Amino acid sequence: MSIIPRMNRLFGEDGKCFDVAIDHGFFNEVSFLSGIENMKQAIETIVAADPDAIQLSPGQATLLQSIPGKKKPSLVLRTDVANIYGKTLPSHLFSHLIHNPVEQAVSLDAACVVVNLLLLPNQPELYHQCVENVCRLKPECERYGMPLMVEPLVMLPNETHGGYMVDGDLGKIVPLVRQAVELGADIIKADPCDHLEEYHKVVEAASGKPVLPRGGGRAPDETILSRTYELMQQGASGIVYGRNVIQHAHPDRMTRAFMTIVHDGATVVQAMAVLKGE
Repeated sequence: MSIIPRMNRLFGEDGKCFDVAIDHGFFNEVSFLSGIENMKQAIETIVAADPDAIQLSPGQATLLQSIPGKKKPSLVLRTDVANIYGKTLPSHLFSHLIHNPVEQAVSLDAACVVVNLLLLPNQPELYHQCVENVCRLKPECERYGMPLMVEPLVMLPNETHGGYMVDGDLGKIVPLVRQAVELGADIIKADPCDHLEEYHKVVEAASGKPVLPRGGGRAPDETILSRTYELMQQGASGIVYGRNVIQHAHPDRMTRAFMTIVHDGATVVQAMAVLKGE
């Protein structure tokens, strides 16, 4: 089946997408719950700000899909649960694919599924499991016409940098992004690199597949808006941000500020004005 109908639900007419990630509770980390203690309220707040999509786990997706009316963000369904996000890694690492992931996505009327491709130093078993997850998902996605978003993430050593810290080495990001495409990704969700002016190389490695950079941890307002503007200038097709929205004092305004950059080409100054409610 063709993925085009669902891709058209996910991306705007301009081919751009802002996906707000609110799937953090899936990973059993208390620090990730900040701003989303009340999921119903958090989702309703973001829905009112009208991004293109909201990324949720199977257990919380019904909070979005039960909202009446046709005009609401598309659902991106998280399909794997991992235990790699703490400051101290457990003795056994996993990235576990949920059962019948694409059927669950279809039953929830999702427009896309997302899965990790994790590359942690000295953790080949975890990396292998992620490759297997992508390989299992791809044929099912093709069967149901479900776009597959792969999240190739390169991490720094946990013992020296704490939990879930991004390695922005372009030399590591580019080949992992290309591998994700080779495995069948329809959309790439990748981290920014250390030198944002080189991000076009990540976009090039994606071989025409849309690239949606990940937001990562909470950053100052002007910093994250400036980063987003530069990433869009480098050829990104949008963004997937979570904590920089849901942990903000005004998640609705921040959503609208990012939307102006992604879809309207707004400058940092213009986006800051939206954020301030001007």
